[in-house]
Amino acid sequence: MSAILTALRDHPVRHFAAGEVVLEQGDHTGLLYVLIEGAVEVTKDDVSVATASEPGAVFGDLAALLGVPHTAAVRATRASTFHVVANPRALLNENPAVSLHLCELLARRLDAVNKYLVDVKRQFAGHDHLAMLDGVLDTLMLRQPRQRIAPKPSTIRDPEIAN
Repeated sequence: MSAILTALRDHPVRHFAAGEVVLEQGDHTGLLYVLIEGAVEVTKDDVSVATASEPGAVFGDLAALLGVPHTAAVRATRASTFHVVANPRALLNENPAVSLHLCELLARRLDAVNKYLVDVKRQFAGHDHLAMLDGVLDTLMLRQPRQRIAPKPSTIRDPEIAN
């Protein structure tokens, strides 16, 4: 985890007191927050969906990647410190280590949602009123992105390409 924090060491740092809102659902800040220390609660539509206290946890990623308002709120549950990235797309284009870190975090989130949906489906097997769950699972597992973005040539893949 220290590699991600080392990669961001030159980015501004912001402190939040316990109870202070880091990101508000629906706001369009364009900012990415990377937890240095502290703890937060993530809520969506006033429902708690996650807590995080691991250094390197990333918030604002979906909004930054999709160009949409923040999809959830983040509130500090104890004094917390974050690196703040003002131009997340530029950072991801220029730093393969940060991009890989974010990819791994997103993959873990998707895996957790898929496991949860499979568990719910098993619990309600044979109940037609949850047939929509099949559609949700199919959408999550098989949906193709609406827009494909070609990756920037990387020196990791081809050492002959200079930045």
